[in-house]
Amino acid sequence: MPPTILFLLPYPRHRAGSQRFRVEAYFKFLDDNQISFDTNEFLDERTWDILHRKGSILQKSWAVFKGFFNRFFFIVFKGKSYQYVFIHREAAPLGPPFFEWLLAKVLRRKIIYDFDDAIWIPNISSGNRIATFLKCFWKVKWICRWSYKVSVGNKHFLGAYAQRFNKNVVYNPTCVDAVKYNTVSNQDREHVTIGWSGSQSTLEYLELMLPMLKKLKEQIEFRFLVICNHRPEFDMGSMDFFPWKEETEVEGLSQINIGIMPAKDDAWSEGKCGFKIIQYMAVGTPAVASPVGVNKTIIEPGCNGYLCTSEEEWIAALSDLVKDQQKRIEWGKRGRDKVLKEFSTQSNRANFLSLFS
Repeated sequence: MPPTILFLLPYPRHRAGSQRFRVEAYFKFLDDNQISFDTNEFLDERTWDILHRKGSILQKSWAVFKGFFNRFFFIVFKGKSYQYVFIHREAAPLGPPFFEWLLAKVLRRKIIYDFDDAIWIPNISSGNRIATFLKCFWKVKWICRWSYKVSVGNKHFLGAYAQRFNKNVVYNPTCVDAVKYNTVSNQDREHVTIGWSGSQSTLEYLELMLPMLKKLKEQIEFRFLVICNHRPEFDMGSMDFFPWKEETEVEGLSQINIGIMPAKDDAWSEGKCGFKIIQYMAVGTPAVASPVGVNKTIIEPGCNGYLCTSEEEWIAALSDLVKDQQKRIEWGKRGRDKVLKEFSTQSNRANFLSLFS
């Protein structure tokens, strides 16, 4: 008899990148295999829209209260009917791991615990500083201990942490749908486009690049494009903005000829999964990134991109790719081939389904 699965999701469907690519993208494969599943989202659409705003404390508080109330009653009255419970990141955004304890120790359900960031390390956006005192980052190790399997998006850093508490750890990379990502960037444009794609919460990394990009602009002509769910408050003087929407995601990425992923050299960045790079490569775009964490395994310098530490290295790498169209084409093809082989939902399908066995 096929397993029955409950997906406990932190966000509304089709909105958050991590949830869309790590969880929702595989629902069609569950359907294809006639595996029964349901979803339960903690936050609703309205709350998602105010999540990263400064203030709105009463609205956020009420939304969290509703989320706790709905999730508690869903688990109490329906939780027992599922064989597996897949928890993406956490069952509740604040407080101790009560829901996870209830599922594992009282209802005796098999938990598959999934995360793609170093979520045991405090990292709160400026719009939600008050949540620092309520997040209970220590709970991650306990959820790992109580879980049937732990699914991690980063083998060496996240996987090593999870294995301290659970021996059944599965490397489950964050992947793109090769059918959806079927458009290749046009490298024959008159003006080469350097681009960055990400969420509002990661704009701080892009802001670190502004002085370097301004210097590069003095040396060579290029277009700079930012793809984000919110328009940046900063500007480098000539910056185009493409508002992120799920339905135009590939269209926006395919406008980029060179994709960048700057990052800080810290523990939080070590836990990242290099997904920006994967998205760039998926549309045939070479990437330039900081040599942090899995970036060093996804990018093969001199083959599909560059890894840069200093400002001089960044400027030299970007300048080289802006000037060399043939290199962009060849490296872009190699990068896309690597994504199709290692970072597509199609190539990772069996691995994901194995979580429920």
